[in-house]
Parts: sequence; structure tokens; C-alpha cells
Amino acid sequence: MQVREGTVVFPLDGEEAETWYRVTGELRRGDPDAPAPLVVLHGGPGGTHDYLLSLADLADRRAVIHYDQVGNGRSTHYPDRGAEFWTVELFVRELHNLVDALGIRERHHVLGQSWGGFLAEEYALTQPPGLRALVLADTAASWADFASEAGKLRDALPEDVRATLDKHEAAGTYDDPEYVEACLVFYGRHVCRIPWPAEVAATFEWLERNPVVYRTMNGPSEFHIIGSCKDWQIKDRLHEIRRPALIVSGRYDEATPALQQVLLDGIAGSEWVCFEESSHMPHVEERERYMQVVGGWLAQHD
Repeated sequence: MQVREGTVVFPLDGEEAETWYRVTGELRRGDPDAPAPLVVLHGGPGGTHDYLLSLADLADRRAVIHYDQVGNGRSTHYPDRGAEFWTVELFVRELHNLVDALGIRERHHVLGQSWGGFLAEEYALTQPPGLRALVLADTAASWADFASEAGKLRDALPEDVRATLDKHEAAGTYDDPEYVEACLVFYGRHVCRIPWPAEVAATFEWLERNPVVYRTMNGPSEFHIIGSCKDWQIKDRLHEIRRPALIVSGRYDEATPALQQVLLDGIAGSEWVCFEESSHMPHVEERERYMQVVGGWLAQHD
């Protein structure tokens, strides 16, 4: 399978950032009969593309484009920027820039996972004419609602784990190994329920090396959401998304079924598939079925 990596220039506040990307398969630009390429938006915010590399399984039919959002992974880092810099709008502009630079403006799909789903929704609201369809994976339409649902799952953790989390969140000692271990109890239930594949571990390693974007926009963990974007929501604008949307999530997902129902009710003609043996990463937890479901659905909307 052909794999190509590179960077595109992202004009940013009078300077030039670089967005790193990876294309698996052939970008058949200008061929109206070619399946539309799929652009994959990673989560975090502050994660990297690595944990979503399984989506390259779909490249037997279409080009699959991964990238690291600016501030993360292999793209340009800005460790000294604050909340006024790290905004949802910044990442929407970066996605538009990438789509243009790769020459796929006229035809493309987008799959956004977790925070990447928030980004995909905001991108769809700009009404890109070449956007064929959306896959909204393990996501929501409100950061506060996501926090509320994650809080309910946190409350079901063992008492000693909750006490450890409470202690370190009150003290702000988020880097303490004890806090990290307690978080992993939640993550093992609601983020990835199988032994972490190497590509999943790689994203968390990148995040540990540079947590600036994640902690600024989200907070210190998946359930302690105190960042600058904690009040983001587009529940009242979901009806403006006028593209076919497939919603996917896991039965044990931190992005709970209640959050998926909001998306399903708000986006006209959308469909929802729940993966019964998965949490937040059905693309690795039930990889074969996931590719069948998502790949088949994309083929219907090329």
C-alpha cells in the first residue's frame, strides 16, 4: 500500500506553521469515479493521529489521510501560547487549509473521533461544498454534557480510586503517579478495554511529553474538564449540518449513548451504530466490524 508523508504550510498570525500529514493509498484527484478520500481528525485536543492508524485499513478502497493538528505530534508546537490561541476556530481553519493544500476540496469525507468529532461538526457548519459525508465517532455536541456523563461514570469507580482522584484534583497535582494510575482505572473501563495496541500507547506518550493543548482546552483528564473550552456546545445548531452523518460509539464509551442520542436527534437523516464490546475506541476494540460498518457506509456516500 502506498504511504506518503509530508507537511503543508499553515499561515498563522504572521508566521508559517506546519501541519504534518500521512496519506495511505492513492489520491486520485480529478477522477469523478474514484471513491472520495477520508480525512481523519484525532482527539484530545492535544492527541496525535497514531491511535487512529487502524483507519488505514480502509485504504484498500480510498485514500485515507491522517494528520497531527498544530501544537501536537509532528506538527509545529507552540508551548508558550495560552487559551486565547488554542481555540476551536483555529483548528477549523487548519483543516480547511489542509484540504485545500492536498487538492481534495471538491470531494472528501471526514471522520472525527472524540474531540475530533467536535471539530468535524464545526467544520461541517462552515458548509464546505466538497464534503460528502461525516463519521462522528465517540463524540458529543457539548463539552459540558460530555463532562457530565463522564462524571457519572467516574462516580461508579471504586471508592479508593475516587478518593485518590479527589485528593489530587483538589491539590492540582495532576502529574503525580498516583493520580495517573487512578485515571488509568477509568481509562481501562471507558477509553480502551483491551490491552493498548502500540499505536494507542504512542498517542498517550506524545500527550505526556506535551500536554499544553489538552490541559488548556480540556483539563487534566477525561473526566476533570476545567479547560478553556468547557462551555463549548453546538446542540442548537446540529440541524444546520446538511451532510449524511454516521454516528458510532461503544457500549461502555465515555461518550455515552445519551450523548449519541442528541446527535442522532439533531442531525437530519443521521444513523447510529453502537459497538457492544467496545468503549471509546471501537476502531481497535472491534476493528474488523468497525471497518466493515464505516467502510460500507462511506461507499454508499461517495
